[in-house]
Amino acid sequence: MNGFLNFSRTTLLLAGLTGLFLAAGYLIGGESGMAVAFLFALGTNLFAYWNADKVLLSMYGAKEVDEKSAPALYGTVRTLAGRAGLPMPRVYIVDNPQPNAFATGRNPAHAAVAVTTGLIRNLTMEQVAGVLSHELTHIRNRDTLTMTVTATIAGAVSMLANFAFFFGNNRNNPLGFLGVILVALLAPVAAVLVQLAISRGREYEADRGGAGISGNPLPLASALEKLEQARLQIGNEEAERNPATAHLFIVNPLRGGGVGSLFSTHPPIAERIARLRAMAARAGTSPIPPSGHGPWG
Repeated sequence: MNGFLNFSRTTLLLAGLTGLFLAAGYLIGGESGMAVAFLFALGTNLFAYWNADKVLLSMYGAKEVDEKSAPALYGTVRTLAGRAGLPMPRVYIVDNPQPNAFATGRNPAHAAVAVTTGLIRNLTMEQVAGVLSHELTHIRNRDTLTMTVTATIAGAVSMLANFAFFFGNNRNNPLGFLGVILVALLAPVAAVLVQLAISRGREYEADRGGAGISGNPLPLASALEKLEQARLQIGNEEAERNPATAHLFIVNPLRGGGVGSLFSTHPPIAERIARLRAMAARAGTSPIPPSGHGPWG
């Protein structure tokens, strides 16, 4: 029942994002603009289904590793994937100092997990296992397709908003320059709100599932605390250039705060940590002493 509700909710939200794209096309170029937007949205959805994971991994310069090139990391993913009842996903490392991670792929049989060099340098093995378990839960719940397609469409909406001024003089534009202003200012905000609606609940569920896979909620809780502290100090240039992909990461890779945090696609870190610690308390889980870093290879 929950799976059906999640599917229905996601379908409605993705339909809303596509509808936003069509509305933007109409405001820019009238019926002809909406027709072009429809074809572009259709093409974007088809492309995202088959290729968005490859584009995302390429965007962040992710390098695939195997048991020989990164034995500890690869072995950890294999062990956790077995516990989760998943096929072995592809494993990637992103050369980025900000500790973070994401998963992608259209289904569990075509999935990948990626961690940054900052993550494997700054977290203990138990903490990395907690993070990987969170990402594997996204794969098991089939969140990766939804989140990746959402990132692609949201990026296209933002691109359309940027182009609005170039096409705003189209005589078919029903609202004239006002339509251009509406698209340029409101479309990106609306796209972020849809991403927010899709992402926040899934992060809580992935935390809960990740704690189950790893066997202890506390390493994931301490990892989230460490990742959030590092995020405020270490930037992620690729994510800043492509903010539509921010919701894919385990913690928001963007450094914005203040009012911008109200539109964060991630739930508050403090609340996520509190929920994980409450899980541990209910289960009577004892803290695991840190075992140090690596060797991750």
